Amino acid sequence: MKTDYISNSPYDYVIVGAGSAGCVLANRLTQDSNTKVLLLEAGKADDKQEIHIPTGFSTLFQSEYDWSYYTEKQPHLNNRSLYWPRGKVLGGCSSINAMIYIRGNYHDYDRWHNLGNDGWSAKEVLPYFKKAENQERGANEYHSMGGPLNITNQRFINSLSHTFVKACLEAGFCENNDFNGEQQEGFGVYQVTQKNGKRHSVAAAYLKPILHRSNLTVLTNVHVKRILFQGTRAVGLTYIQDDVTKDIKIAREVILSCGTINSPQLLMLSGIGPAKHLKSLEIPMIVDLPGVGQNLQDHLLVPVIYECTKLITLLNANKLTSLLKYLIFKNGPLTSNVAEAGGFIKTRPNLEVSDLQFHFAPFYLFNHGLIKPEKHAFTFGPTLLRPQSRGSITLRSNNPFEPPVIQPNYLENKADLQVLLEGVYLSRKLAKMTAFDVFRGDELVPGYSVQTEEEICDFIRNNVETLYHPIGTCKMGNDSMSVVNSQLQVYGVEGLRVVDGSIMPDIIGGNTNAPIIMIAEKAADMLIDNYQR
Repeated sequence: MKTDYISNSPYDYVIVGAGSAGCVLANRLTQDSNTKVLLLEAGKADDKQEIHIPTGFSTLFQSEYDWSYYTEKQPHLNNRSLYWPRGKVLGGCSSINAMIYIRGNYHDYDRWHNLGNDGWSAKEVLPYFKKAENQERGANEYHSMGGPLNITNQRFINSLSHTFVKACLEAGFCENNDFNGEQQEGFGVYQVTQKNGKRHSVAAAYLKPILHRSNLTVLTNVHVKRILFQGTRAVGLTYIQDDVTKDIKIAREVILSCGTINSPQLLMLSGIGPAKHLKSLEIPMIVDLPGVGQNLQDHLLVPVIYECTKLITLLNANKLTSLLKYLIFKNGPLTSNVAEAGGFIKTRPNLEVSDLQFHFAPFYLFNHGLIKPEKHAFTFGPTLLRPQSRGSITLRSNNPFEPPVIQPNYLENKADLQVLLEGVYLSRKLAKMTAFDVFRGDELVPGYSVQTEEEICDFIRNNVETLYHPIGTCKMGNDSMSVVNSQLQVYGVEGLRVVDGSIMPDIIGGNTNAPIIMIAEKAADMLIDNYQR
């Protein structure tokens, strides 16, 4: 393997990871033509058709566009090892997700602020959500137009998704037409990150429009091995591309935007992390930061599935008529994001914010969609919003190509199981509403034989899956387990920041893609302000 060394870098910044945060940073930082940026992505270009056709995202799972991670065996899930898809492609997870646009509850950001993170209150982050957004509905107090990321109503909504909302209203819940407005609670149809019937990933929104900029260099199929330091200052990194190892120096900062798994992994491989752990792997220590890789949190979803007596589900989406409708008009079932409708509720009336989210799919959605359905069906997906269990990311070895140890400790806290149990009860209640009478067939999952609390809890342990929202492993804060400060600078070193979902101190109540884009928008302003002073 050859090695190149670049002693005088032409770049001010290197960004590791061209995902939901990295593409935003690359766009904003290169608006100044004098600022030169190198963006590195481990995956390939987003040129596969299934990335851009909305219903195609599950076909990307366990493909070359997916890191295809697996957790350790989970003791509270009957020793199951759970599959974790993560985007390995330009756009990162925004190129393989379900495109749901949710910001989380505004109380979440006030909590971040109250934990000692100045500048991260709801009032202070709202402008960055709006800065990113082109809201097709129009601008108001909570939304704006003209931003890079297109937010739109779905072009095609299956009649079952409307039936789900009607059933929720019949059960006494309120309707919500804007989960990102004044109130999050209630049920409705999700808005999505699509444009003209196609997925609008961060690569499409932020990166492709600026590829002509001479001060931006984008490299794909790059695997970063470690960060380079002079003393405690990050000065560059070592990466491998096409079997060639390169060392590159950076004038200003190294920015890690490689996500909740890979950002702590790269920090630890570079000597920043828990001293005892790094010493056991013979990794030279730069800074003892015990919080690196800790504080892992994630949302869990459990499926409740019913056979549909009408042949109207997304099982028809791959028919020739649907394909022609998509190719000619960019409309029809292939524009569906699958999880078309949902909502937010409190499982206990004394809660300040919702602790349960619903994702409803007019489709048999089980095991990440990897099991091909044979029947027309619809799926309720009650989702644990505020897990009390905490996990970790640690190194398996000092080999940068070996996947790290992913230990989420799912359902370690019994309160998490109770919320999901309530979600199953409520799913069954909603399915019995008269709105579903003309569509409801047999309960396929968990099935009528599963009735007692003990049986349902065992079903949950055997079938619950990630909703793809791991966060928190490089948390922002000022306590002994914090990894970055409120400016997202890594403690104990200079010239190094983390900008991605790993900096969240607590998981937000909702899908995480929009918040990660917001984090990057805010971080870009921090970087620009820092070097303009």
